[in-house]
Amino acid sequence: MPDPSPSSSVRDLKALSNATGQSFSCLLVLKRLTAKTAANGNPFISAELGDRTGSFNSTVFSDSPIFEPLKALEEGSVVRVEGKVEYYQNRFAPRLTRVAPVGEADLAAPGLLDALVETSPENPEELWRDFEGFMAGIGDPGLQATVRATFEEIGAEFRAAPAAVVMHHAYRHGLLEHTVHMARAARALLPLYPEVDADLTMAGILLHDIGKTIEYSGALAPRRSRRGILQGHVVLGYQLVRKAGLKVKLDADRLERLEHIILSHQGELEWGAAALAATPEAVFVSMIDNLDAKMGMVQRALRQASAGEEFSEKLLGLNTPLLTKPVAKP
Repeated sequence: MPDPSPSSSVRDLKALSNATGQSFSCLLVLKRLTAKTAANGNPFISAELGDRTGSFNSTVFSDSPIFEPLKALEEGSVVRVEGKVEYYQNRFAPRLTRVAPVGEADLAAPGLLDALVETSPENPEELWRDFEGFMAGIGDPGLQATVRATFEEIGAEFRAAPAAVVMHHAYRHGLLEHTVHMARAARALLPLYPEVDADLTMAGILLHDIGKTIEYSGALAPRRSRRGILQGHVVLGYQLVRKAGLKVKLDADRLERLEHIILSHQGELEWGAAALAATPEAVFVSMIDNLDAKMGMVQRALRQASAGEEFSEKLLGLNTPLLTKPVAKP
């Protein structure tokens, strides 16, 4: 049996298109661990493992020697993984042969956590400067004061938080990136829609996902917190914004309109909205949110695509694989 290849990134492994059966070794984050039961009644585990370059899923059945050790691990653990390259329906689906937790001392190795934790491809300091510029540009004093009061309470958490666990911008600084991208898009599009109040819209964009600073926890693999499960980021964000608006004495009409943007920005009730968008500003924000969420999925899939790969794996938010092969230049 050949020795495992040197420690590789997920992108390196996915590039091994003609290496079925090749052994490998990686340091990865155990992002998700889901216990399931097959149609024949046999239990199995679906494990998502990844690093900053991407992730993959592997299925481990109960008759595997690593079933119990894997089942005992916690999501967010750093693990050393050994296995063999395999494919299922033309997708990378390796067979794991060994999974072992990495000790605290080993985690202190220079550069290790940077290699494991996916982060925004944009500079977070530059994103935050842009964010502060958008906040300062809100001309309505009451609305600007409400935004500032909210971020005085939750700003530090916001700068590092992911925007999701799975769907879009699901990485460190992802929430900041998503919010700034929305603000940039709004700045470009607002002149087309003079019926939409620009200050109320920008305040709503900067605050729309603020509840995610409470909804998600976990430094290496984001997951929903207790309050996130019991209340969700829409309600949590509404609570934060209402508290700030009352603190700065924002007038009742504008506070209600701002709260409505928070409550309706998910777009559809089945997507988690507490209400359907019923003001010009709320409709505008929900559409910009949906646009950037989907384009964030596209951008991430393109970043993580392996050389020579034509399609990504199926993207949950798009319900289809994405064509990642670049457009041929004339």
